[in-house]
Amino acid sequence: MGVKVSVIMPVRNPGGGADAGIRSLLEQSLPPDEYEVIFADDGSADGTAERLDVIASTRPNVRILHLEPTGSPMRGRNAGLAAAVGEYVYLLDQHDRLDREALHRMHARAVAAEADVLVGKLVRDNGAPATAFYANRERADILRDRLLTQLTPHKLFRKAFLDAHGLRFAEHSGPLAEQAFVMQAYLAAKVVAVLADHVCCRVGERRRSSQEPAATARELRALLDVIDRHTQPGRQRDRIYAHWLRAAVLRPFIGARFVSSSQDRAVLYRAMRELALERFPTRLDPMLPVHLRAVAALLRAGRLDQLVILAGLSRGTGLRAHLDEVRWDDGVLTLAIDAEIVGPDGRPITFTAEDDRLYWRPPLPIADSVLCPSLTDVTEDVAMARLNVYLRHTESGATHVLPATSEIVSRGEGRDARVQLVGDVRLDVGTAAGGHPLPRGLWEVHVRLYSGAYQARTRIGRVRKPLNCVGVVADHPRRLVVPCWTDDGELGVCVEPKSFAESIALVSLGASTARRDGHVFIVVPVPYVPPSGGPPVELTLRNGSREICVPGLVEPGIPGKMAGQLVAKVPMRRMPAAGYLGPGTWVPSLRTDGREVGLRFELEMHRGRRIMVRPSVAVEPALEPRRSVFHRAAAQVPGARHLVRLARAGKSRYRL
Repeated sequence: MGVKVSVIMPVRNPGGGADAGIRSLLEQSLPPDEYEVIFADDGSADGTAERLDVIASTRPNVRILHLEPTGSPMRGRNAGLAAAVGEYVYLLDQHDRLDREALHRMHARAVAAEADVLVGKLVRDNGAPATAFYANRERADILRDRLLTQLTPHKLFRKAFLDAHGLRFAEHSGPLAEQAFVMQAYLAAKVVAVLADHVCCRVGERRRSSQEPAATARELRALLDVIDRHTQPGRQRDRIYAHWLRAAVLRPFIGARFVSSSQDRAVLYRAMRELALERFPTRLDPMLPVHLRAVAALLRAGRLDQLVILAGLSRGTGLRAHLDEVRWDDGVLTLAIDAEIVGPDGRPITFTAEDDRLYWRPPLPIADSVLCPSLTDVTEDVAMARLNVYLRHTESGATHVLPATSEIVSRGEGRDARVQLVGDVRLDVGTAAGGHPLPRGLWEVHVRLYSGAYQARTRIGRVRKPLNCVGVVADHPRRLVVPCWTDDGELGVCVEPKSFAESIALVSLGASTARRDGHVFIVVPVPYVPPSGGPPVELTLRNGSREICVPGLVEPGIPGKMAGQLVAKVPMRRMPAAGYLGPGTWVPSLRTDGREVGLRFELEMHRGRRIMVRPSVAVEPALEPRRSVFHRAAAQVPGARHLVRLARAGKSRYRL
């Protein structure tokens, strides 16, 4: 049997940054005689070439191409494509890594679909899930299936297809030339397939380009020529053109660099204005988000002054989402969420309502002769707005989109209108991972809003009401699921906590206190109390060398409706004394089965016996070394702790 896949990875001085990716290539589930790995070394001087030679000497399916240094991965990719003997080729960067089953799954799907190009699911460490990977596609459409959001070279290409069309990378060029290669492959391919139900590649940090605007404009012209050769005039071509107008021409005019640097902005303005007038007609503007319609109009009109003002006034515009309710419906977690676009000052964006139409209000006056009033009409755009909610695993970076329903709610008086989206999101741990059970661990909850008027994403913070800390043992398979606040104070969901104490720690930000008869009663929510009642639990409080340990009484709640609680009774005094809660900051933890788990709050007791509960980062408790008599005495001086904290902060802040 011949080689099924040739994997090509250009490398240049990666140090240890490529180790994970190299290891992922050598540990593929495909038999070694069914795939090959080609490393194209671009003159590395950090020992990488020698290490790769050692690997190739022991593995027959690994080859090394030693190239003269160019500083660009383009030549390495071309050399790899010329040397590859596989039926398909897969292109990888040096900081990326493949899932162990990636080559097997992608090749099988590409053969079944008879695909010239297969787009396997990509995951970025801090990125949102791409809309192109919402579902598998046997015959994907460039526009309908959002393939224009996936223009990096991480694809499986049929080798004969690339050779037949003479597809190669333009060497000594920037990222747009790289995307032109993928764009031409999309347009020339008979079949483009998408594999979305399994992660294929985890994309590392990519090299940032500092390319001059004139070079960017030159590469964009070449890319548009590719589009012209493969499409006919009409709506499809216009929508593809609108993508590049938005992404490559207009978006830099709302960035921080444009606002901060007068020299950079002048160079950018000259290059992109000429390109906009030459290749991007005004008929494309209705296909843009409304604020970019204003940018396009000002750019063509030559109003650099107003472009700078618009960029400055628009910075900070974003999405704000609130959690209204958390409930369990037959083992499925339902989150009620409302979201709204807010301006830089945190106030909701308002629109002008007139004759059942909604019009965008530019943050600065723009003459009708520059920005046609019809372009500010966002009625249809707002009507199509929707909420999109996804989970992101805090360790692996894997993302999964959740089913959500939303409706538009208009508020306001007279001609002032606010637009909110209100919806429900359902999390079924048995199917949330693309139809598969959700892996264990902590998952962040992210919210995105889509509309032609605005697009933004955010997290849900603890600002409106306490979280319902009820956990439920969900079916298929039976695992505990706990909604909680993360260490950043934002909404998350933990699947299968490590222990009973860990499940309590997750929701411990909901702790409260009450004083009675010389004691403090500390009440901590318990998301789920097993039928056995759980193991015995002790609450430990530490303040420097002082320590208090008291038993905790666990009381069950109502499964699926009301959380249980852990109650600990702690004696207190105004003056420090052994075994008593006294003035100062106390760090709590739970002790069970011989182990301790830190809780996510601190207790601050003042001289007047007032006790405050404040959030803190949950850490595994560690006993502090016993301090001298001088240190312990100094700690009791009013304001001493605050001065020490300021000194430490200053020392850290100015350390080089």
